[in-house]
Amino acid sequence: MKPVVQRERTGCGIASVAALAGVSYAQAKRAANRLGIFADDPRLWSETRPVRELMTRFRVHAATSETPFVSWAALPDVALLAIKWHREKGRAFWHWVVFWRSPGGPVVLDSKQALRRHVRTDFGRIKPKWWIAVNRATVGRGR
Repeated sequence: MKPVVQRERTGCGIASVAALAGVSYAQAKRAANRLGIFADDPRLWSETRPVRELMTRFRVHAATSETPFVSWAALPDVALLAIKWHREKGRAFWHWVVFWRSPGGPVVLDSKQALRRHVRTDFGRIKPKWWIAVNRATVGRGR
């Protein structure tokens, strides 16, 4: 699995699904837009439904519920993580990233444009709130 850099300031959900599906940001964005999902829609980073719909479009299967983060060791092989969780005017917001137990060890694929490295291992700096398990067998099937 390779990181996909978001091409819009608020495109982390689209980029995370692109990484899981094994497609480019542009491909994932086109599919998202056809589904009525747009990077500038706050629901993309304050609800799980838009990201779940996009994963379904690319045949990436995910758990139906979110699990509170307890520890890095408790995560499955692949998970969609909600980090930078905060409230604005009573509404929850977060940044989407992908956790992956790669052959070289666990990593977080972070799509944020400003990062020098999008494959992160600085787990002490990343503060997940919760996660969604992703079926590893369905990752990369979007091509």
